[in-house]
Amino acid sequence: MSKNPRDPNYDPADDPKVVTATEGLTEGEVPNETPEVTANITFHQRFERNATLLLVGSLLVVSVGGIVEIAPLFWLENTIEEVEGMRPYSPLELAGRDIYVREGCYVCHSQMIRPMRDEVERYGHYSLAAESMYDHPFQWGSKRTGPDLARVGGRYSDEWHVDHLMDPQSVVPESIMPQYAFLADTRLNTDQTRALVATHAFVGVPYTDDMIAAADADIRVQVDPFGDIDGLLERYPKAQVRNFDGLPALTEMDALIAYLQMLGTLVDFSTFEPDASR
Repeated sequence: MSKNPRDPNYDPADDPKVVTATEGLTEGEVPNETPEVTANITFHQRFERNATLLLVGSLLVVSVGGIVEIAPLFWLENTIEEVEGMRPYSPLELAGRDIYVREGCYVCHSQMIRPMRDEVERYGHYSLAAESMYDHPFQWGSKRTGPDLARVGGRYSDEWHVDHLMDPQSVVPESIMPQYAFLADTRLNTDQTRALVATHAFVGVPYTDDMIAAADADIRVQVDPFGDIDGLLERYPKAQVRNFDGLPALTEMDALIAYLQMLGTLVDFSTFEPDASR
């Protein structure tokens, strides 16, 4: 007798692998009954196998988690700890920051020092949220082809920065940074300085009407030691006033170096004490 179920002459009764209902009842077992694993399926297994139920459950969990994390923020007056010394960028520093973003410096350099020993010992005090409270957008990140720049201000001379931007390999032989010598040959466009400051004020940066009105003059005074320095320093404490690139004209190199030289210099970390209650 054939044992092939596809054969027309196949008879299950002659197949030793087949147990009929009658034989099963005789032996005390019902053939083809639900396997033990299937018969005792748990709620969790049933939950995972039901796509609709799993989707609803996932949305419920995400919603509850989101509410727990987000809802308390609506009852906080400020999510950023106020730190003494922080101020908006001066017009020249703001222009330099725009050049920094325009040239994609953030692609290779972060401005975020993590609170870990190796980073703190190399770069300085860990970054505070308040240090980026006036950044639109902020320059935090984790991608570092070059070193972090959160504390680069004052670490190198203006001459070093000029040489580094014009020919990076002349001061760091292993550097893969491209040359930015054209910045020294490009006059800084100051036609929209007041509008730039006013725009940042519109999005929440605390520039006063006096700061906006004096923006056109302040951007030039910061590279001119014979200008109204007192007014500039009153509006922007710790602003550095000098000819940053050593050239007679106001250039994009001036603006970028002014921005780099102020990074990390506004907060006095020798007296800073974090608010443990936040």
